[in-house]
Amino acid sequence: MAYRRLKNWARALKVEIMALWLAARDSRTPPAAKLVAAAVAAFALSPVDLIPDFIPILGYLDDLIILPLGIALAIRLIPAPLMAQFRTEAQRLSDRPKSRTAMAVILLIWLASGLALSLYAAHWIAHRAR
Repeated sequence: MAYRRLKNWARALKVEIMALWLAARDSRTPPAAKLVAAAVAAFALSPVDLIPDFIPILGYLDDLIILPLGIALAIRLIPAPLMAQFRTEAQRLSDRPKSRTAMAVILLIWLASGLALSLYAAHWIAHRAR
């Protein structure tokens, strides 16, 4: 039961973030709301964390506090009827089939980044050992 609730919450959060991304790109969105929506969507979709998750306690601070507050602020700045349209469009887009090619490209980028980071770390460690 808890798993289903968590899954539904994650799906709703995904739709909200997609709606904010749509709001940031729409000319009807007020400028301040556009800026906040773009920042929140970019922050949520970015593979790079503001505070890395491996840092105890602080690592999840951005995910658990900053992101929800940013989403709430952005939604408050966007007129309700307009936000409803963005949510409807985001829901429609999230129901579309997923691209396996895009998934493969993203995985390759992650693997290449991990490999590059590992090689850099090994080089740095070897250089410091001298």
